[in-house]
Amino acid sequence: MTEQGETGEAITILLVEDDAPTCWRLQDALVKAGYEVRTAGTLGEARSALGEGAPRVLLTDLRLPDGHGVELIRETRQRFPDTEIMVISALGDEESVISAITVGATGYLLKDAFPTDIATTVRELVAGHSPISASIARFIVRRTQGTAQGSAEPPPGPALNTAKLTPREIDILWGIAKGFSYAEIASHLGLSRQTVPGHIKNIYRKLEVHTRSEAVFEAVQQGLIKL
Repeated sequence: MTEQGETGEAITILLVEDDAPTCWRLQDALVKAGYEVRTAGTLGEARSALGEGAPRVLLTDLRLPDGHGVELIRETRQRFPDTEIMVISALGDEESVISAITVGATGYLLKDAFPTDIATTVRELVAGHSPISASIARFIVRRTQGTAQGSAEPPPGPALNTAKLTPREIDILWGIAKGFSYAEIASHLGLSRQTVPGHIKNIYRKLEVHTRSEAVFEAVQQGLIKL
């Protein structure tokens, strides 16, 4: 059975991984789950694959033989804003994580904590969730705290305006940051499942962001939520 997106078309995945055994294992699992999978082992091959059309999902390593995955994420986000992008990497350092999320990754999983069911993870990504390893959230918090403590002056940027988000929207932001699904957020807050996406759109507009990762990052920086 083929995995289908909202339009009824098959969900296409571009898998960028230079380690052959890892690539084969992931591709096999995804194909068996019904996804249409193209693979690339280098940055150059990935760019060629993108020239053939936008994938619904980009799964990419960061350390590629001929370049860095952040370049690929930035280019993909600029060319195909509707493509969901998730990093699958052994690189867990702060700069790699922040760079990938800042340029457009909507999920980030460390290979040492990689879930056994990659098909489920991709399904959650397409459904609007942000699969993120728990330690990644701590990087964001530490970076924010470090910036605040290391500077005598407030960091540059727009003035904080927590009033622009309603208490309900802040509650929903917290749920997003914790990785809850729309249904779980709705159940926890006593809302209908259908009202949650509307609140999230308002959050994006007010924070001037476009992805869940950006919303969480911005919310933590502004002190709207604590992880």
